[in-house]
Amino acid sequence: MNTFKLAKNYKNIFPYFFCLLLSLPALSQITPSLPSSQAPAGNGAAQGTQGTGNPRGNTPTNTGNQPGATNQPQSANPQSTDNQGNDKGKTAADPNSQAKEGSDQSKVNQTTSTTLSPEEQEREAFRQKIYGYSIFADKKFDPIPDMQIATPSTYVLGPGDELNIYIYNYAESSYKTLVNRDGFITIPRVGNVYVAGKTIEEVRKILIDKFSKFTPGLIGTGGETARTKLQVTLGEIRTVKVFVTGEVINPGTYELSSLASAFNALYQAGGPNEIGSFRDVRVVRDGKVVARIDIYDYLVNGKIDGDVRVQDNDNIVVGYYLKRAEITGMVKRPGIYELKTEEKLGDIIRYSGGFSDKAYRARLKIQRITSKERRLLDVAEQNYPTFDIVTGDSINVETVLDRFENMVTIEGAVMRPGNYSLDNSPSLKALVENAQGLREDAFVGRVSVLRTRQDLTIQNISLNYTDIVNNTVPDLMLTRLDQVIVPSRFDMAETAFVSVEGEVNNTKIAENDGKFQYTADMTLEDLLVQAGGLKESAYSSEVEVIRRKRNSVAGAANAQISEVFKFNVNRDLSLNSKESNFVLMPFDQVTVRKSPNYVEQQSVFVEGEVLVNGPYTIINKNDKISDIIKRAGGLTELAYPEGATLLRRTIIKSLDEPTDYDQAAVTETSIKKGMILGDQANVKEESIGIKLKNILKSPGSFEDLVVQEGDIIRIPKRLETVQVSGSVLYPTTVKYGKGMSFSDYISQSGGFTTQSLRKSSYIKYPNGNVDRTRRYLFFNVYPRVEPGSEIFVPVRAAPVLNPQQTISTATGLLSSVMGLIVTILAFRSLN
Repeated sequence: MNTFKLAKNYKNIFPYFFCLLLSLPALSQITPSLPSSQAPAGNGAAQGTQGTGNPRGNTPTNTGNQPGATNQPQSANPQSTDNQGNDKGKTAADPNSQAKEGSDQSKVNQTTSTTLSPEEQEREAFRQKIYGYSIFADKKFDPIPDMQIATPSTYVLGPGDELNIYIYNYAESSYKTLVNRDGFITIPRVGNVYVAGKTIEEVRKILIDKFSKFTPGLIGTGGETARTKLQVTLGEIRTVKVFVTGEVINPGTYELSSLASAFNALYQAGGPNEIGSFRDVRVVRDGKVVARIDIYDYLVNGKIDGDVRVQDNDNIVVGYYLKRAEITGMVKRPGIYELKTEEKLGDIIRYSGGFSDKAYRARLKIQRITSKERRLLDVAEQNYPTFDIVTGDSINVETVLDRFENMVTIEGAVMRPGNYSLDNSPSLKALVENAQGLREDAFVGRVSVLRTRQDLTIQNISLNYTDIVNNTVPDLMLTRLDQVIVPSRFDMAETAFVSVEGEVNNTKIAENDGKFQYTADMTLEDLLVQAGGLKESAYSSEVEVIRRKRNSVAGAANAQISEVFKFNVNRDLSLNSKESNFVLMPFDQVTVRKSPNYVEQQSVFVEGEVLVNGPYTIINKNDKISDIIKRAGGLTELAYPEGATLLRRTIIKSLDEPTDYDQAAVTETSIKKGMILGDQANVKEESIGIKLKNILKSPGSFEDLVVQEGDIIRIPKRLETVQVSGSVLYPTTVKYGKGMSFSDYISQSGGFTTQSLRKSSYIKYPNGNVDRTRRYLFFNVYPRVEPGSEIFVPVRAAPVLNPQQTISTATGLLSSVMGLIVTILAFRSLN
């Protein structure tokens, strides 16, 4: 029975459960509302009023996180909620929520910075130039004091502070009490004690006096120290309300920890704005100025003398700046600096970090705004400490000139040429000595000094340095930018060389072009050794030395311009005793010719239907095609001699382009091997049609050509097809048939097209010969066809006329002829 009821209940519940499952996806799309601690700051936060004016995302400090108060409940602060309902007290009590709010606020600030108007962007860029603004705009800089610090002995108590009182050693007890709004603390047996406005140390002394009445050992007697100790520490600290007014980024009311200082409050407000003063920040308490803060003192020296701890209802007032100037150029920290009334130009240079390394320090240019226009001032370096700055001045520090004030230069035949100081080298003789003296090749008879005059013209002073050394003439005193040039004898002499050409092993011919530097007493044997010796092909018995004739008769028609010396040089580069040690002269030219009876091995290549394929060496200079075929064993039965060709390849040497010896050697070697390995752009290939059948029938006849090195004789197999291409209906390859004519092969390719140029058809035979179609009266005489031939039909350039166009053209031509006849008859009748 119970089971039946349970099943019935499930049956009633099932429709609701099914509806709930269907609604889950929709419910998952609903975004939960953010807690107040993570909500973006509203307009109230931007204005910084009622404790919400925090440009860094820092919330007013609450005392719920102090030691000794971890487990105590946190009461809400009625002033920590802004007009939008953001719970600031909850945020301060939760460090994680505070960090999240700071992160969210920084994101809002970044988003806002990207959506600023042009005017706001210009204002922000101007603020960045003001010295000190960045310290307040830096989110990583957080001067808010840590709440975990030890209790300061100078801390002044007030309503809301929590005190922890410990009595230990001889007697032990502890008390925790809170300063009420009237400034009293209440301790059992002691009663009410007024502590407002007193420091921690003063309260400790008061309590020792109070507790000593019933706690033994708190006061030492008989010169002994007290046996019982009393310690007073802070528990939770109070929150104070501080007003930040005047020229700040976010003026308003801020709730801070009682440990915070006036500088902390100023940081919360974003610091001075673009017209606010950094030099005179006043702390007003009960209508009186209790401290003045100079922010530059913190930025430059790292300390602030007037930075006092804030108290309830303190007012931090930032007024207008009185004097401010901008310094740009070559200083370490360019920007806009605020000066006090008594500060000078030297102070703004000091605030900017001083001059950079390449700064021009001798004089500064200052632009000043007068009541009517601008004015330019030049201030010398000695006046920097006393020069008065006027607000709005613009100081520009320029770069030092890229020139030397005491440099002289020496070049040429000296040991150490270069730039030298005029102070250490005041004269020419001293400069040469500092340059480690003259080289052996120095031409001292004409030393030049190039001097720059006042009008920037160059003066050349020439002198004999030997006279200065011998004290014959006085030493030349140098001036700034003088350039001394000592010429070298080598530079004044023509570079002499000797050359060798012909059959020598000069491996660097592409670099030296056969020229070698001439040295005194150089012999013919020495030059041949430098050229790598003689080649095997050298004609050593006729080595010539061609020498310039230097004393020929001037003006004579038969004047001798050169003389020739012939030598018989042995393979070991030695001469006979009479000719040995022949001394060469500058510009001599040695020629080593090729031996007339020296010929390198030359090969011809046979390919195709011969008994033995391959290369064959030319034995005699007049070897012919028939000789090579005979040595190759003759033709095979499948050979087709009518299609034999002779392929000849030669190197083309251009006169316009420089010769590449390495590439030419590779190409020539490739031709000798029957193939091309290098660049084929400089190789000419010629296919020579030969009639091998007639050559083999009549060896040595006119058709039997003399072979050359690198020739390739190709003998194809018996050919049985004819290829038809060009302007035919179906270009194809047709089987050769004995007795078939040119037109028969055209017909088997579909015939001519309307665009075929029949009279220009030609045929190419297997051996490379070409025959064309001839015209006889009105008929085309086509060439005969052989196996392996290729028929080609060109395309007509002009379109073919249809019958109607043909009739029209003929009619027009006939009309023209008839008109011409009528005109001629008319002229005859007139005559």
